[in-house]
Amino acid sequence: MKYAAWYLLLLLLFFVGDRLGGYLLEKQAVQSQFRFARLYRGDAGADILLLGNSRGLTFYQPVIEQLTGRSTCNLSYNGLPMDAANALALDYLERYPPPKTLLIDITTCDRENDPLLAGFLCYSKQSPRLSALIRKKLPKVWWGGQVSALFRYNNEIFQRALFYRHKTDNDWLLDRAISPELAATASAHSYDLDQQPYLLQQLKETVDSALVHGVQVRLLISPYFPGFEVKNLEVLKQDVQNNIGLPVHDYRNALSDPSDFGDFMHPNKKGSAAFMGMLMRDGLFD
Repeated sequence: MKYAAWYLLLLLLFFVGDRLGGYLLEKQAVQSQFRFARLYRGDAGADILLLGNSRGLTFYQPVIEQLTGRSTCNLSYNGLPMDAANALALDYLERYPPPKTLLIDITTCDRENDPLLAGFLCYSKQSPRLSALIRKKLPKVWWGGQVSALFRYNNEIFQRALFYRHKTDNDWLLDRAISPELAATASAHSYDLDQQPYLLQQLKETVDSALVHGVQVRLLISPYFPGFEVKNLEVLKQDVQNNIGLPVHDYRNALSDPSDFGDFMHPNKKGSAAFMGMLMRDGLFD
């Protein structure tokens, strides 16, 4: 009986410590200047909403704001799949006045990324949509977050929130040029896009909801390094146009200067600034 009491006390201490630790980490996650912290804190209202995976980060916010005089919010993230992007976009539309324009890089429909999705557990308390999506696709992860409050913060997304605790993340771009040696091998490299009807449906849900809110939606393909082959990209483009009913503005070959790229798939700051100038010229921010 004596030992049982000690065990119960130990379990109680673990429970209290876990909940207290989770509460303190939640405060850090929500108070950060990180984009998703601002989204759920109420500080992300903008005229132009941007959405994509790492290629969506080339929607260079400071340049867009300088060119247009409008505010921006970029919900893009490295490897972000369209199901998580859909949840984030719908949460935005539910919480804020509709933006004038929504730009989406369609390569967010490329493939699912459940390991990254698990990281959004740290914002699942603020987002019933994210919570439901994680519970549906990753039930063990979701239950882990119910059992342990600390477990919700053992992930990349929370670490990124800590990194941006006291600084902005609207300039999150490569600041290097691809090496001449690597650039010379571009034609020997390729990337295979997956075809994901599930993610295409998620994109359609985002677009339909934005249109209902009166938002002007622009679907894009951001630039790739010249000579770098992206297999099935044309198939994805046609599938999106056929299923969504909107044109895809194709800038895959828009940049020809190797110094505009940090790697084969991502323009650097110089290239992204040039790309934003093209979007401005073509009226995609209007």
